[in-house]
Amino acid sequence: MTTDKTPEKISEMFDDIALNYDRNNNIISLGLHNRIKKLALKNLTLKDNFKILDICCGTGDIEKILLKTKYALDITGIDFSEKMLLIANDCHSDKVHFIKADATDLPFEDNSFDTITMTFGLRNIQNRTKAIKEAYRVLRKDGEFLHLDFGVKNFPSKIFDFIAKTGIKLFYKDKLPYEYLINSKKEFPEPDEIIKEFAAENFKLKKKKDFLLGIISMQIYTK
Repeated sequence: MTTDKTPEKISEMFDDIALNYDRNNNIISLGLHNRIKKLALKNLTLKDNFKILDICCGTGDIEKILLKTKYALDITGIDFSEKMLLIANDCHSDKVHFIKADATDLPFEDNSFDTITMTFGLRNIQNRTKAIKEAYRVLRKDGEFLHLDFGVKNFPSKIFDFIAKTGIKLFYKDKLPYEYLINSKKEFPEPDEIIKEFAAENFKLKKKKDFLLGIISMQIYTK
């Protein structure tokens, strides 16, 4: 059965889990998700005054990491979960522009950003092709798009699923949102297929790197 990824359903789900989202991610990933995000971001070419767009920013994990770099960056985070954005704003409102927006209909001009990031977000979008097209549109020529999400469906990936389910039972009263996590992970294409989807929209693969024995995959694309 295909997971329901209508925007209304996904937005409502993330609103429901926003308050405990960071804590639960730390439990499920054994505290590794932020470490992997930091390692992935080190592969970007950043410069002072670069305009950065973080699509599906959630509670602002990527923004927190970017603000600690040596560069003076102009960062914008977008998400369509109001409660996620409230948490992000509480942490970084004086340094980051947070906007409620849909990844498939970005409220920005063409060629607006030097760098785009999307971490564990594309998997939750019903129309991936439209989201990729929109990212391509707002990225400047030769700009970089960093995509980070689940990778190959190998044995270590199955171990992750078991750990996640165990964490859900122990620490999360409403298990349905994290059952969605496992189901959406299983349905999400493996990295080679995702690369083909980006290539179909004219993105060029610059770099691919795997983490945790392939459980997580990073790709950097250029326009």
